[in-house]
Amino acid sequence: MDPNLKGIATVVEKWMKGKRGPRSPLLMDSLGLREKEVVSLVGAGGKTTLMFRLARELLRVGRKVVTTTTTKILEPTSEETPCLYVDPDEDKVKAFVKARLELNHHITVASERLGVGKLKGVSQNVIADLLRLNLIDVLLIEADGAAGRPVKVPREQEPVIPPDTSLVVAILGMDGVGAELNEKNVFQPERVSRLTGVRLGDKLTAESLAVVMIHSEGIFKGTPATSRVICFLNKMDRVGGIDQGRDVARKILEKKHPQIERVVLGQLKKDPPVLEVLFPKGKDGS
Repeated sequence: MDPNLKGIATVVEKWMKGKRGPRSPLLMDSLGLREKEVVSLVGAGGKTTLMFRLARELLRVGRKVVTTTTTKILEPTSEETPCLYVDPDEDKVKAFVKARLELNHHITVASERLGVGKLKGVSQNVIADLLRLNLIDVLLIEADGAAGRPVKVPREQEPVIPPDTSLVVAILGMDGVGAELNEKNVFQPERVSRLTGVRLGDKLTAESLAVVMIHSEGIFKGTPATSRVICFLNKMDRVGGIDQGRDVARKILEKKHPQIERVVLGQLKKDPPVLEVLFPKGKDGS
């Protein structure tokens, strides 16, 4: 058996049995985070929640973290980030992180405040400059937008994944299973219809969500060839969520995408945030 699989299973089991407190790094362990990472979050149904919850875990174990976006995000609360810096001057953003990261350990940066409480992200040049500082342990980047829907496929210019990304976490909300393919439930429903063959107004299935995940024009389109990919299926806390999640996960793994390292089944707004971790066949020694 893969020792990583055994370790992750143990972490989840101990959490469920109460042997580790809610402050233990379950997300970090389940995602297999390494000492230094550039993580890009794409897809729909929990990117922002995952970014700031993971940042809190990293902060608790002493890692220095920067959170940002290459698109737009809602302005974080003081509970989500202890330090927010917004400035269109790229040199000032870099200087602020250099001066304050050792003190704050978690900084969120953006270039501009927009209407309705949103922040405009930073350029890929800023991402590269921040990495060259060699101060950041984990850089978390929301690299996609979905307007609050549980399912999406990217437009031509999306997602905006920096080339230095080491790990892409592709997120889908399980409230998409059985949902009608329309504007209310899906970001870019016409594109989803074209990729999956599901007609507008018909219901999305586990198979169609698996296609959305692994299609070359799907959620992690444009991922660098050297990046690891983890599929995160969120909202397992809904009725039937765990069974739906396992079904979607199996269908994703059956397609044998070479970059997919594992599929995580989670519920990011509850504890524990991770319920199961599934690996491609063979990675657990089978």
